[in-house]
Amino acid sequence: MIEEYFLRIEKVIQDFPNIRSYALNKKTYNNRQGSVNGKIVFDNGYALEFTEVVDTGKTSKIKYRYHFMNESQKLVFRYDNAPHHPQIKSFPHHKHTARVIKTSKEPDLQDILLEISKRRHKWKLSSRG
Repeated sequence: MIEEYFLRIEKVIQDFPNIRSYALNKKTYNNRQGSVNGKIVFDNGYALEFTEVVDTGKTSKIKYRYHFMNESQKLVFRYDNAPHHPQIKSFPHHKHTARVIKTSKEPDLQDILLEISKRRHKWKLSSRG
């Protein structure tokens, strides 16, 4: 079951356009539990580093972090469920941007890649002048 989860993660990455490279590290704890972390580098030099700790028998991830950076390694956004912002209504789920911390639901890798895709589209439109 955890191996199927890992295969789905890799397929999501492989199906996404504009990826220059990616690396994944998978760790199996038992047939239902494991962790995956990785780095995806996009063709514009931006990068996404992520970690997921999952139990496929549960609907929520045990732990997650999706850290998206520009080509200078500066934060664009990060989603995580670290329990360090109890004032946020969606605690422990939250989103960091360069300026604020926002409420969020628990995303998955495909949600994050779609958000990146929408941002890339806006950046291309704004750079056309």
